[in-house]
Amino acid sequence: MTAGVIAAGDRETAAAGAEMLRRGGNAVDAAVAAAFASFIAEAGVVHLGGSGIAQLYDARSGQSRVYDFFSVMPGLGGHPPAHLDFEEVVIDFGSATQRFFLGRGSVAVPGNIAGLCRLAADYGRLPLTDLLEPAIRLARDGAALAPFQADTCALLAPLYTHTPGIRRVFAPDGRIIRPGERLFIAGLSDTLAALAREGAEYARTGPLARALLADQAGRGGLLTATDLERFEVLCPPPLRVVYRGYEVSLPPLCSAGGVLTAFTLRLLSGFVVAALAHHGSAAHLQLLYEVMAATTRARRQWDDWLETLPGDEATARLLDEGNVAAYREQVRAAVADRRPSAVAAEPPGPSNTSHLSVVDGDGLAVGLTTTAGESAGYVVGGTGYIPNNMLGEEDLHPQGFHVRPAGQRIPTMMAPVIILDHGQPRLVVGSGGSARIRSAIIQTLSNLLDYRLPLHDAVNRYRVHLDGDVLQCEAGYDPRAVDELEGMGYRANRWSARSIYFGGAHSVARGADGRLFAAGDDRRGGATAEVA
Repeated sequence: MTAGVIAAGDRETAAAGAEMLRRGGNAVDAAVAAAFASFIAEAGVVHLGGSGIAQLYDARSGQSRVYDFFSVMPGLGGHPPAHLDFEEVVIDFGSATQRFFLGRGSVAVPGNIAGLCRLAADYGRLPLTDLLEPAIRLARDGAALAPFQADTCALLAPLYTHTPGIRRVFAPDGRIIRPGERLFIAGLSDTLAALAREGAEYARTGPLARALLADQAGRGGLLTATDLERFEVLCPPPLRVVYRGYEVSLPPLCSAGGVLTAFTLRLLSGFVVAALAHHGSAAHLQLLYEVMAATTRARRQWDDWLETLPGDEATARLLDEGNVAAYREQVRAAVADRRPSAVAAEPPGPSNTSHLSVVDGDGLAVGLTTTAGESAGYVVGGTGYIPNNMLGEEDLHPQGFHVRPAGQRIPTMMAPVIILDHGQPRLVVGSGGSARIRSAIIQTLSNLLDYRLPLHDAVNRYRVHLDGDVLQCEAGYDPRAVDELEGMGYRANRWSARSIYFGGAHSVARGADGRLFAAGDDRRGGATAEVA
């Protein structure tokens, strides 16, 4: 048995990971099993047909590795259908509405199965048949939905009732599923059992691939056999920056979130945060506003560089100390003058995302984030497989839908992060929540390393996020501090409650004494499990 801790978006997800640790598996085994379980237990936000990014660190070897299995544009070797199945659905979020596009024409090349199977093959100890057991049980017996998952299903009811097949999953009695009721996805347990026996080829060239492709070809989709066969799990070296003497390891492109988080950390490292302002003060809020605003301005410049330069070169320019220093001086000037600086518009991205973090007793650490967008609004007949709608996310395609070339990776804000202390994992953190992923990670990390908060408080302390030129302030901030900030000319919006809007930074940490800790983010159904 391998000791370890896991933090995830649902108790069933965390339990699946803990089960693998008890069987003698390592952190990779726990992460893979938990991710597969999440596709049932967290079906409100993630699905088997999505994609993701993982990062691992092995303290025994000192090796860090990123696994990029995010979605790719489809269409290699194919021809556009006579009629593209691409339908608009509008979701009412209360204070705003947002449109999404569903259907076969919204499906990008999926990466979850390829990525998770590759992770298990490269670093896991247990066979795939063991890793998929918890997910198969959940698919067979049904998962009792936690309140967060059921509430998300209700919010996204127009997507989850879009076709008869998906209605049978999310609204089997003619109404959307409620907390505590069991969610069943017909055919999924058989699909997972076959995957456990046959491995990733089952979804690349085997029966699952053929079912998905037949559905696409006959009903207005773009996905081709060549897309599935040529999909690669990329393993680039991570980006590394230093923050407060700790080494921070982040995923590079296609994780725009990893690159921009690295930039923000480099900005913030020039300020002695805890000495400058106590947590939640007007000075703290102002500093957070300004580093977030500077990052949005820098992102616009980086986007311009990406148009003409290779991604690595554009990223190197963004993170160059001379470039960072110029933005840091802008932050210093705004803080000194007590006035807001300019903010550049920034598109968000899919907010239906789930993250999990694991560390085992041998020092193997894993952060893993997955998404399916919101789902394509249908189930592939007879398989229980719910595809993604990554091509229907307006925020991911600012130049227009279906204009990127086939085979090109789609950028993402997902950014599993690992912080190291003298070669040992100190913190594993990531989040769901679109552009709020970065702000959730930065504040969790700063809460732990600058303000020395216990992990649970670092994760669950109230947060802020810069949306346009408005600082969104989650319930819990001192209203007098927000008043003072507004007195300087800053715009703020006070939230009356805690919200999933501010992310879900499920995290694990290692203390100075070697003890392992886990903290689930209660905004997004956070759950933890510990194996002694």
